[in-house]
Amino acid sequence: MQHELNLLQRFAGTFLKDVNLGVMLINTDFELIDISDMACRVLGLDREQVLQLPMEQVFADLPAEHQLVQRSILDGMVVRNHALSWTNNQERYELLVDSNVLRDEESRVVGAYIIFKDVTNLRSLEEQVQRSDRLAMIGQIAAGTAHEIRNPLTSIKGFLQVIRKTLQDQGLEKESGYTEVMLQEINRINELVNEFLLLSKPKNVTYDKVDVSQVLRDILPIINNEAILHRVVVQYEAMYDLPLVVADREMLKQVFLNICKNGIEAMGDGGFLTITEKADVEERKVNIIIHDTGPGIPMYVVDKIFDPFFTTKVEGTGLGLSVCQRIIHDIGGHIRVSSKGFGTTFTVSIPFP
Repeated sequence: MQHELNLLQRFAGTFLKDVNLGVMLINTDFELIDISDMACRVLGLDREQVLQLPMEQVFADLPAEHQLVQRSILDGMVVRNHALSWTNNQERYELLVDSNVLRDEESRVVGAYIIFKDVTNLRSLEEQVQRSDRLAMIGQIAAGTAHEIRNPLTSIKGFLQVIRKTLQDQGLEKESGYTEVMLQEINRINELVNEFLLLSKPKNVTYDKVDVSQVLRDILPIINNEAILHRVVVQYEAMYDLPLVVADREMLKQVFLNICKNGIEAMGDGGFLTITEKADVEERKVNIIIHDTGPGIPMYVVDKIFDPFFTTKVEGTGLGLSVCQRIIHDIGGHIRVSSKGFGTTFTVSIPFP
């Protein structure tokens, strides 16, 4: 019996330290009795500082409804495979949570446990597949209809320019102004058609070994010019000897310009845009982290920003980030976003050989 007890104790100790699960044990006073290493890492907690503390104190900086654990857990509220998003230090995690009470031999509640699994990569993969399917369908429609839209637009634009010239010659400035508005709207339609075509796979993609640092240095003057207009300060943190990636250079420029421009516009008037290069040797990925100090993205919106046609801008098409996502997916990478309600961080991960 003693041997079995020792075995169980060893298992419990190993479970909390080595197993890749978030585990939290709570007593009937709603105090944290033990926590696994993985839970500390994901939740951003220091084990020694939070043990024996009331759970309200452990998550003191969060409103009650956003805390991982509710007091109702001690009333026997069972949770199974509850999907939850958690942001810690600009890193966003997708968690699957289980919880239940612990009872003694007399069936009295003596505490509760919370176990969670980090399924960020799995959820991300699922979303990538769904978005890729949608983008592929939109791309096919775009490629098939773009010319049919453009041809009549070209004719309309040509005749409108003739009419505008005639109206100007006759001194009909008011009517000439109407044609000016119509021509601007036609140009907007043309731009939208161009973005549609980007969703379908371009014919002239050139994959080659690319120095991402050089790509960023090439577009830095453009980013700086945009930043000056919005009184934003750009901070570029380069990494020496960043591994080369296999990609299309011009398309990478498009991705980084789009994300940086979004960040600068989100800040409105003043702020900091930080571009950081990192190499993850273990995962064999180059990470470009773009952080702004803007108002952040609400949690109910953050999951939709890569969806085609979703936009928060008055004149946005909602295709910019969709195109970026497709470009990075096509080279085996991914784009992740995290926001805490103040500031937003985009991480572009690209594999290297």
